[in-house]
Amino acid sequence: MSDVYTPPEVWQPTESGGQFSGINRPTAGARVQKDLPVGEHPFQLYSLGTPNGVKVTIMFEELLERGYAEAEYDAWKIDISKGEQFWSGFVDINPNSKIPALVDRSGDTPFRVFEGGAILQHLAEKFDYLLPKTNPARAETLSWLSWQIGTAPFIGGGFGHFYEYAPEKYEYPINRYAMETKRIFDVANNQLAKTNFLAGDELTIADIAAYPWLGNLYHGAYSGSDRFLSLHEYENVGRWVKEIDARPAAIRGRLVNTKAMPERHSAADFGNVEDKSLFDRVRKRADV
Repeated sequence: MSDVYTPPEVWQPTESGGQFSGINRPTAGARVQKDLPVGEHPFQLYSLGTPNGVKVTIMFEELLERGYAEAEYDAWKIDISKGEQFWSGFVDINPNSKIPALVDRSGDTPFRVFEGGAILQHLAEKFDYLLPKTNPARAETLSWLSWQIGTAPFIGGGFGHFYEYAPEKYEYPINRYAMETKRIFDVANNQLAKTNFLAGDELTIADIAAYPWLGNLYHGAYSGSDRFLSLHEYENVGRWVKEIDARPAAIRGRLVNTKAMPERHSAADFGNVEDKSLFDRVRKRADV
């Protein structure tokens, strides 16, 4: 950095620039009074096709692929670049104003579930799928799920922000978070040398949570960060990513709430994607 920053005695918000500077504020709560749309299915998902959002759409598609018809869902796109996460209707179901957020309307009393890890665990327990019932397998799965939740900010808000979204490139934060991102990949790589999936030899919600983050970087997210970080070195992660890439539910889940498919209300919607080029890229990544 060319200038040395001396923090003031009391911090005050300033215009920092960058892709999301127009919506960032140090306050919570609704900024616009606007209700959310509601569809006909038992689950109403309000999300975006980012890694945090994709983990939930993949989960829903895995449940449907398995034959759980009761897991039908409506997925509504929340455009965070336009500040839609600050609509009053969204804040009502996630006071933290982050995607994804879910309303479970499958019972007599609808209720909210917010944050991706909580949604995955809720759905896994509701349908008794992808989360073992007994220890040590259950503890192992929840440990790796918590690991993903704890590491995502270093990858996205840390490395991704300073490498891709910050108004200027600074050596210190890029190096700091590049080192941590590589360490995170190494943790996963070491585990996947011993097991097929993170928590053992079967797919669990831990894999569904981690895959969108590690998979996106492995395939070059953030302007080719795979080369910058030499992610080809993590061969076990690569094997795991490619295996999940090819799962039909993962292919479908990666399309939901993107430009290709802003909303999802039934399986038929996958035959009417709006952006064919994105659809083709998702399928090519899976080698199908």
